[in-house]
Amino acid sequence: EVQLQASGGGLVQPGGSLRLSCVANGFSLSNYGMSWFREVPGKGREWVSFIDVVGGWSAYADFVKGRFTISRDNANNVLYLEMNNLKPEETGLYSCARFRHGAFVREMASLDQYNLRGQGTQVTVSS
Repeated sequence: EVQLQASGGGLVQPGGSLRLSCVANGFSLSNYGMSWFREVPGKGREWVSFIDVVGGWSAYADFVKGRFTISRDNANNVLYLEMNNLKPEETGLYSCARFRHGAFVREMASLDQYNLRGQGTQVTVSS
């Protein structure tokens, strides 16, 4: 079955860190650009970060720059998101998504450019 499975979420105090993982099943991650999105109460869905096929280039939403790092291990079919200095307002459901072939990188923040999305992992930032 072709799917994405995210994990690594949990409860963390403000200022804390978490590392999310997203395992690709049924296809080779090395063929696709990938992104992380999140759904935050009161804000809706937000694009967080994108990484290209080989991991040589990445992009971040302004609100996570300098704190989050996206990476990938194509050999093991895993995508990561290292999150540092987390804030309470970043509480939400984090999911990974597969960028469709032929889509334009300038549209990487639009979920319409993705053809597969995982179920997400809950991140709660609270003291």
